[in-house]
Amino acid sequence: MAAEFSPATPAESSSAGYDLVVQRLIPGYASLARLAVALLSASPSAGCTGSEVLVAGCGTGAELVEAVAQRPDWRLTALDPSAAMLAASRLRLGDQAGINWCQSSVEGFDAQGRFAGALSMLVLESLADDGSKLAFLSALARSLQPGGQLVLVDLMRPALPLLKDQLTAALLGFQRASGLGEDRSTVESLSQGLHPIGIGRFTALVNAAGFGDPARVFQALNYEGFLLQRNS
Repeated sequence: MAAEFSPATPAESSSAGYDLVVQRLIPGYASLARLAVALLSASPSAGCTGSEVLVAGCGTGAELVEAVAQRPDWRLTALDPSAAMLAASRLRLGDQAGINWCQSSVEGFDAQGRFAGALSMLVLESLADDGSKLAFLSALARSLQPGGQLVLVDLMRPALPLLKDQLTAALLGFQRASGLGEDRSTVESLSQGLHPIGIGRFTALVNAAGFGDPARVFQALNYEGFLLQRNS
């Protein structure tokens, strides 16, 4: 799971410490991996025994841990451009069989129609809407078999602008109550370089990439999860 910051050193990238910080930052984070794997596991294609599944932006391995627990029959490919994240994820999973580790972006990974399903958690938000988001989504679509499904979770722009201030205040309140404290510089440093988009723009991008219309399956304030299916 690629979250909203990159630890500066290997020590800081320990999965336990990393996940604890992000749980305090993002509402619903503790359940995201479990929900995403359960949803993909119920899909017509990835639900089949021995399916190949891509984890795009595996981060410290939260989705991988859940996938191994729920679907030990899956053949997983763990993809991340960060060597530090891959190292933390591999340390967390140990010598778990059935995982192919690859340091690469999705765009640079050649997997034409290989996967029955894919997971992408908190990755799209870090890409600018200058063609980068579309390139990422298009690469994910190409990696899937026709009819294959993607579970994607991302920070979104509020659909109702009038609620923006209230949702922002609620997020800050959640973070304070979760133990991030009153020092806003900490939260701001963990949330730099994000590029959220609204549901209209998101729908246009996923359609252009080769997916059908998104189905919202999760929402916690501005964090939303979608089920996408590659067009046949």
